[in-house]
Amino acid sequence: MTAEPEPRLAPNIMHFARLLRRAGLPVGPAETLAAQRALTLVDIGNRKEVRTALRSVMIHRHEHFEVFEQAFALFWRSPEAARAIAAQALLGGAKEPENKKLKAGARRLAEALASARERTPNAAREQEETLDLALSASERERLRQMDFEAMSAEEIALAKAEMRKLALPLDERRIRRTRPDPSGALVDLRGTMRASLRQGGEILEISRRRRRTRPPPLVILCDISGSMQRYAQILLHFIHAVANARTRVHAFLFGTRLTNITRQLRNRDPEVAFELISHIVPDWSGGTRIGESLARFNRIWARRVLGQGAVVLLMTDGLDREGARGLAEAMERLHRSSRRLVWLNPLLRWEGFEPKAQGARAMLPHVDEFRPVHNLASLAALVEALSRPAPPRDANPIWRKAA
Repeated sequence: MTAEPEPRLAPNIMHFARLLRRAGLPVGPAETLAAQRALTLVDIGNRKEVRTALRSVMIHRHEHFEVFEQAFALFWRSPEAARAIAAQALLGGAKEPENKKLKAGARRLAEALASARERTPNAAREQEETLDLALSASERERLRQMDFEAMSAEEIALAKAEMRKLALPLDERRIRRTRPDPSGALVDLRGTMRASLRQGGEILEISRRRRRTRPPPLVILCDISGSMQRYAQILLHFIHAVANARTRVHAFLFGTRLTNITRQLRNRDPEVAFELISHIVPDWSGGTRIGESLARFNRIWARRVLGQGAVVLLMTDGLDREGARGLAEAMERLHRSSRRLVWLNPLLRWEGFEPKAQGARAMLPHVDEFRPVHNLASLAALVEALSRPAPPRDANPIWRKAA
């Protein structure tokens, strides 16, 4: 027989739902009511059963599990202790050594817990009403240089809004199709003969045409393994914005397997698109098999999406749990099949980065450019670089680190 809920249980569930919502998780009244109902069906004296029940009804995406676990551990231990921990995290966060990394969502939870104590309902409502997404010059520059890993929930929301403004106009290439143009370089004999028929067979003017230009296809391969989790969640917003701003964009996610998400990204609502993606990606935040995933892409998808001088963006840190088995061969084939292969690595943000991992050493000889992808400034630099004509490839291509 299950224990009866305590009188303060329902208000605590409501406060816990507000904490999750302030931390950026989509938890609304329906999840709050479902959580209260779920706790009447389990033994509330069993911490594991309570955590499982709340997570089952309040969390709908795999990428939110880690934030939920941290929030549960902080909130249900003791509200006063949780607030003290939050205050310590906010006050002492700047004193932590740079090499000490917090878990994903830790800073957002600290700010959410601190805001629950410091804000009054009226102040919170006033701030919500006066919130303006327009940034000043200094704030925008600070946001551009801030690492995605160090952003709070509000800063991530602003970064996503800035990503939607980024356009990715790849340098256009001439194709074999032509279009009428009086000053074109090509003589249109067929058009000239058709025009002469309207003049009784007299050729009064020579019709001309010019070759059309079209941006090449864009193929994005994004690593969603555990080591890339903090960046993949934000980079998906950039991929979604690019996919909805231009045609012929093909997106794939890979961890232990390869998943094509091109069709899901066509939905213009990012929340709906990511919900669809979460249903078809079973290996989020798992291991990494870069060589196997790229080999599968080359075998199944390369001929379909890498035609007409496609540009490939490979987003990964190069950490492969299989070592470098088959990775060099897969990268070499991918490099030959594409016109421009750009490797985007968040680890490149460190000044003293050296490709010591076996996977990174196997990949570097087969890329055209090696760029960081850890903040808005790096994404803007990528957009600028891809808008320029691609540099010629050497006979023996070697990697070059982008400035």
